[in-house]
Amino acid sequence: MQGLSDEYSGRWEKCWEQGDTGWDLGQPTPVLLQLLEKETLPKGRVLVPGCGAGHDVVAIANPERYVVGLDISETAIKRAIEISSSSPSAKCFEFVEADFFTWHPTEMFDLIFDYTFFCAIEPRTRASWGTRMHELLKPDGELITLMYPTNDRDGGPPFKVSVADFEEVLHPWGFKATSITDNELAVGKRKGNEKLGRWKRCH
Repeated sequence: MQGLSDEYSGRWEKCWEQGDTGWDLGQPTPVLLQLLEKETLPKGRVLVPGCGAGHDVVAIANPERYVVGLDISETAIKRAIEISSSSPSAKCFEFVEADFFTWHPTEMFDLIFDYTFFCAIEPRTRASWGTRMHELLKPDGELITLMYPTNDRDGGPPFKVSVADFEEVLHPWGFKATSITDNELAVGKRKGNEKLGRWKRCH
């Protein structure tokens, strides 16, 4: 599978080098914390693609969930390691600098959490995103997508997304939505423009 272009991946590295990371909340995603508190998420191996500074990776990690935070930016990964080095759950996660589309882990995952990753890749790459989710997620595994931004906007990143955009690339691979709701815990301007999708890989 073709990876991201050097130009595109270089853009993200430059953003992290210059601190131009307005998408980074500086804390774990609130709705993710709520899902963790409700204890409804699968245990086992977890992947967070486009993990950035790794706040969500650390939040998910515990002795029952081993989390891999993946990012194409060297600076982002260095930042994530720096921030998380003293975490009590440090043995329960790792950070990997790699291209999501060409990376080959040794094992599949029970849970994948995508937030500000699908919307960051060029729309022409979305079909490949769906293929990779099928390749990386175990049968009966769960994919969580925070769909943002759903409002009308031109250009990107972030590129406009819709529920239909996700269905188009996930349904052919046997994914079925178990729940799609407005994210009432969305932060700031994202409120009203963000949905929470939970998907099962059925085959």
